[in-house]
Amino acid sequence: MGDHQTMAIKKSELYSSIWASCDQLRGGMDASQYKDYVLFMLFIKYISDKYGDSDDIAPLVKIPRGAGFADMVKLKGKSDIGDKINKQVIQPLIDANEQLGYGDFPDFDDSNKLGEGAAKTARLTNLIAIFQKPELDFSKNHADHDDILGDAYEYLMRHFATESGKSKGQFYTPAEVSRVIAQVIGISPQSAKASTTAYDPTCGSGSLLLKVAARAGREISLYGQEKDVTTAGLARMNMILHNFPTAKIMSGNTLAAPKFTSGKNDEHLRTFDYVVANPPFSDKTWSTGITPPQDAFQRFGWGEPPAKQGDYAYLLHIIRSMKSEGKGACILPHGVLFRGNAEAAIRKELVGSGYLKGVIGMPANLFYGTGIPACIIVLDKENATAREGVFMIDASKGFVKDGNKNRLREQDIHRIVDTFANQKDIPRYARMVTAKEIESNGFNLNLPRYIDSAEPEDIQDIGGHLRGGIPTRDVDSLDNYWQALPGVRESLFQSAGRKGYAKLRPEASEIKSAIFNHNGFTAFQKKAAQLFANWRKTNTPRLDNFQKGGKPAVMLDAIAEELLAKFRSAPLLDGYDIYQHLMDYRATTMQDDVYLIAAEGWARAAQSREFLPEHIVVNRYFAAERDAIEDLDNGIAVCEERLAEMREEHGGEDGMLANSASGENGKQKFTDKSLLARLQEIENDPRHNDECEVIYEYLASLNRLSDYKLELKEARKKLNKKIDAKYSKLTERDIKALVIDDKWMAHLADAVRGEVDSVAQTLSARIRELAERYDAPLTDIAKEVNKLTARVDQHLQKMGAL
Repeated sequence: MGDHQTMAIKKSELYSSIWASCDQLRGGMDASQYKDYVLFMLFIKYISDKYGDSDDIAPLVKIPRGAGFADMVKLKGKSDIGDKINKQVIQPLIDANEQLGYGDFPDFDDSNKLGEGAAKTARLTNLIAIFQKPELDFSKNHADHDDILGDAYEYLMRHFATESGKSKGQFYTPAEVSRVIAQVIGISPQSAKASTTAYDPTCGSGSLLLKVAARAGREISLYGQEKDVTTAGLARMNMILHNFPTAKIMSGNTLAAPKFTSGKNDEHLRTFDYVVANPPFSDKTWSTGITPPQDAFQRFGWGEPPAKQGDYAYLLHIIRSMKSEGKGACILPHGVLFRGNAEAAIRKELVGSGYLKGVIGMPANLFYGTGIPACIIVLDKENATAREGVFMIDASKGFVKDGNKNRLREQDIHRIVDTFANQKDIPRYARMVTAKEIESNGFNLNLPRYIDSAEPEDIQDIGGHLRGGIPTRDVDSLDNYWQALPGVRESLFQSAGRKGYAKLRPEASEIKSAIFNHNGFTAFQKKAAQLFANWRKTNTPRLDNFQKGGKPAVMLDAIAEELLAKFRSAPLLDGYDIYQHLMDYRATTMQDDVYLIAAEGWARAAQSREFLPEHIVVNRYFAAERDAIEDLDNGIAVCEERLAEMREEHGGEDGMLANSASGENGKQKFTDKSLLARLQEIENDPRHNDECEVIYEYLASLNRLSDYKLELKEARKKLNKKIDAKYSKLTERDIKALVIDDKWMAHLADAVRGEVDSVAQTLSARIRELAERYDAPLTDIAKEVNKLTARVDQHLQKMGAL
């Protein structure tokens, strides 16, 4: 990127290059196993960079002499590389750090997974080489939610989960879902203290716990338990990678042998301020090692979950692990909301306790290892006795397809979290349901019983079909448009001459232009443009003041929140859609740009033509040259089109140009040489005057084309010189104007205009649909049928068939 080798690499490119390199080395190994090797490499590189030269008397992670990443590099190419990594790197690390265990790490000498002899040596040597990239220097990494490292770990985990197939991707909860949970439980910098505790009884690789910690915005105590030993190791590494080396992650079966207990004889479950979990869905072996009626921790007082469905077993464990004012959230399959028998009895107790604060229905196919839809059960023991209902959200329709999975967009996350925080009813999306209503439904919590998320039925009008006219009921249903676009209804509709029906004023084909050109719509466009201008005025200084060393995520979050706030109540526009445009642009472009500024500063970043594209410099400083080049491009296109037309008209075996062609195998080629040669043969022969005229014209177009191409080449060469000279002279003030105004703001302004235009397009499409639906009354159709039938009968009579 740019001319300098040391310039910071784009975060997105770094992740994808690590993934591509690792995936290439994987060969036939299962992704769910190979991930352990790759993530260990990321871990050893990080702790070596961060703690290897630590001056601290007691560093949080100790790196024994000879057990760092540099020592692994020295093993590259050696035939016993795998054995030496195990003995000289992994074992000393475990001996020096009590939070690490041998089961946390994969066996680097496993020939079944890594191959035999030279193949194993090559694979491990190449794997180490991937993590030698100079841009993977974590010595200055502060894990402040802007760090490359945590995001890289997240990226690799997501890709390995995707590749791991059914039932093997459950070590990872999608980051978007984790973020929803972290926010709906209410943890924040205001509510979190140094003594705050968070616990995940089925913590997988720890991503959900870390999202809670990130949301807390300060150091809190993290606790987790995970049944799979290797996955527990991933979680321990993940905690260290995210600057939570004191987090306690235990291995073992949480239901049968919970590790976090209290009391003299460990007879009670330890309780926490926040408990979050994504347990295995409908665990069929949940009761292994437990006799529920004699449960030492009295978790099943509300009832015993079915033997083959462990969802409520985990939920009951979570409730028992919450402090008296604790908050919690758990991801469970939709079946927990409505299944009967033992689960119905537990559900009745859950609702009656007041602990159930909310139910959020999620889209299907979000999670790795299963495609079934799930819900988030939100729990809160504070004020439970006074709780009068359960807040329900049906968020099942808010997602985007991402490969073979569905994924929550930024706007979906924000909409869920905002709605849950406000606890206000939104038609077809959310409502507060009283405990009395739930009781009247037999404690069935199935969301469709309480929220009808279906779009209103588009009812056909018999009178309109029989006699024509658009029902005014349908026109009235567009009232939100008429309120925001005064005068537009009157310009589009007039009375159809009978009560309850209207007809179009313009032709159906002119509806869109009638809306776009109306003063009411123009005023609406201006209001939206003004909202954007107000946001731009407030946030341009924020972007302008961003400098090397700044925190990109903090700044980008702030401008995005303000954009949403600005458009939240704009009529006809969905503020969340506009917010999504910024978040999409952030992901594809703006984030990399801002990280580059944070790493290199504006002037050095501008040496990258990806950061400051040439067309932006050209548009601002060299518009005349650009227009001249466009004119030459157009001239070339006209010449080429004319030459193609002439070949079409006069080519072929009998055409005027047939004898002027050169080339073999029947492929006609017309060159100056071949055309001039033919002219010499015929130009003094009056019988060939017409052919000469065609050749003269073809040659003239060919020469014009050649001239245009030479001019274009020269013009581009001159412009490139000017561009290069301009880049070297740009001041920081110039660079900021180009990037902030001409790149970022211009893109976002276009996105807002697109949303405004789509309002008119949606309205015109609906009106056109209604117009076409009632365009031909049944009486007219019947008359036309009779007329056509009579004509057919006439023809048949003439033919003697009647």
